[in-house]
Amino acid sequence: MENNRNYHKERYQIAAKRVKRIKGFYTHALIYIVVNLVFVYINIQNLEDGESYFQWRNFITFSFWGIGLLSHAGSVFLPSLIFGKNWEEKKVKEFMDKDIQETKRYE
Repeated sequence: MENNRNYHKERYQIAAKRVKRIKGFYTHALIYIVVNLVFVYINIQNLEDGESYFQWRNFITFSFWGIGLLSHAGSVFLPSLIFGKNWEEKKVKEFMDKDIQETKRYE
């Protein structure tokens, strides 16, 4: 009975941690979009007559921050794509079961 409660508590904590990581990514993505839209607006306002917007300096923040955002997305979503959706949960259960077996063996 106690093991079952601990197992459900562990599953809840894993799910809560995953939700927090996903929420953090979406917050990061929203801030990225808003800030880059502000930069686009400012850059357009500062263009000279006939000057093209498509200059490298207008894309520095977009590019480098975009690489960081992609890395963040990879750290949040790729583990489940590579290992499967329930891999983390299965691994935690495996370690918990192993600890229970070792504890019983020493008792």
